[in-house]
Amino acid sequence: MDYTDWLAGEFEGNRAHLRAVAYRMLGSATDAEDVVQEAWIRLSSRTDIADVDNLTGWLTTVVSRVSLNVLQRRKSRREHLYGTEVVDDGAERAGAMSPEHELMMADSVGSALMVILDTLTPAERLAFVLHDMFAVPFDEIAAIVGRSSTATRQLASRARRRVQGIGQPATIDVAQQSEIVDAFLRAARTGRFDALIELLDPEVVLHADDTVVAAGAAAEVIGADAVARTFAGRAHGARPVLIDRVPGAVWTVGGRPRIVFYFAIVQGKIVGIEMIGDREQLDGIRFEDRK
Repeated sequence: MDYTDWLAGEFEGNRAHLRAVAYRMLGSATDAEDVVQEAWIRLSSRTDIADVDNLTGWLTTVVSRVSLNVLQRRKSRREHLYGTEVVDDGAERAGAMSPEHELMMADSVGSALMVILDTLTPAERLAFVLHDMFAVPFDEIAAIVGRSSTATRQLASRARRRVQGIGQPATIDVAQQSEIVDAFLRAARTGRFDALIELLDPEVVLHADDTVVAAGAAAEVIGADAVARTFAGRAHGARPVLIDRVPGAVWTVGGRPRIVFYFAIVQGKIVGIEMIGDREQLDGIRFEDRK
């Protein structure tokens, strides 16, 4: 076996781990695959890896740095378009995901948590994901984000407070969240813009998957004003349901679900909405009517 074949084998042994890191960083299987491919390009371009003591750690750092750059570019677009426009960076990349991607998206990282992660700053998200999900030491994370170890701990702490309770279904106040989702649907149907604004966090993020984007939706909408305008006078066909025992909504056609709406709610405000229309994902979602 020559060096190139050996190196490719070593990389393939790390691919699943790298995909998982990139996906949790970015919330997009397509972007995660792009980042992993960039890691391979950087690895294969090295003439020697004898000085790399821990290949998995080295690759994780590369994936983290590239992912951070992607997150920062997203943030820059958000700041430029905040409250007035939408970001649609997935419309041209719609398509079926591989079974490996589907499995990755259906793992223990729940949709509500992914929505919350999208509300964090790039540095907060990276610190939280690497430390809390992959046990990367703060000293190593600090080198990636360019901050001190103490400051990096604070980033992870702020992120942790933001997501507290999202990953623990037992802590969710189903009654309170049901009231918020119901109020949101009523306000949307009746076009009550002010009521929608009242229910939404100022920095709320609305995401749509590739299937919903292909049907004409934007991939991402930023800010309470823009999200309220997106829903005002609409959602007539959506009905409240429990999605895996968490309050949400579903739009059905002919008795078959077409779009499922996940709501991430923190301190009485909707901080994120996820619209899922992918057929395979919908078939795997358990939901029951609340009314």
